[in-house]
Amino acid sequence: MSDRLSVFKTYKLYVGGKFPRSESGRVYEVTDSKGNWLANAPLSSRKDARDAVVAARKAFGGWSGATAYNRGQVLYRVAEMLEGRREQFVREVADAEGLSKSKAAAVVDAAVDRWVWYAGWTDKISQVTGGANPVAGPFFNLSSPEPTGVVAVVAPQESSFLGLVSVLAPVIATGNTAVVIASEKSPLPALSLAEVLATSDVPGGVVNILSGRTAELAAPLAAHQDVNAIDLAGADEELAKDLEIAAADNLKRILRPQAVDYSETPDIDRMTAFLETKTVWHPTGSLGASGSSY
Repeated sequence: MSDRLSVFKTYKLYVGGKFPRSESGRVYEVTDSKGNWLANAPLSSRKDARDAVVAARKAFGGWSGATAYNRGQVLYRVAEMLEGRREQFVREVADAEGLSKSKAAAVVDAAVDRWVWYAGWTDKISQVTGGANPVAGPFFNLSSPEPTGVVAVVAPQESSFLGLVSVLAPVIATGNTAVVIASEKSPLPALSLAEVLATSDVPGGVVNILSGRTAELAAPLAAHQDVNAIDLAGADEELAKDLEIAAADNLKRILRPQAVDYSETPDIDRMTAFLETKTVWHPTGSLGASGSSY
């Protein structure tokens, strides 16, 4: 009996709920920490980035308009699906980051827990960041948070899975849609995460994942007029500076790169970074200093 040929996985982009190849037809070689070939990943182009923004914008109305409770259910479903494919992700993270199986398993478990953590925040963040404001006059003054829109996310380079989840989950938990540039060196866990998202009730276009050269993809996203914010988590100092300058053209919100231990329980800063505050005034019904009402 002859030996079977190995069936290698074909990794694809995730744009608009579908799995296209790069429109350029380009790929690049992905290796493990020892230089051994793992797979060919799509080398996304500027056109792919623009297509991802179009998909994210189209999905924004439905996702931001969904109830916070519903978004929490969807994020929890992502955690459920990840748990079911745990062994696959342990293997991919171990190969991508040069970790032992036990350490990779701890990373994957932490990523699953991170989805659950943010799922729990979807219907609570507005209570923490909004509220009634005291004003000198017969008015109710109420502030409530709203998602800022389409967010470009430069995923962390070294923490290819837990870091990715830690920067992506808060963006969509608060009702934004995302265009993610996966780790250039280790994109495979991110591209596999796309398969989980596609089967976890996440509407198409809410998350779009691109692989390729970080600088090549980040530049058009930072300058894109229909991108409302950008997270520079995975950009080095020089690239971050260039992207900030490009992002200033339409006053994007910018979350600058910072040293983060992704294994630690996060705070709410990444959620509030991509929220706008809407304040509403309304008369209380009291007239005059005497407090009489109509």
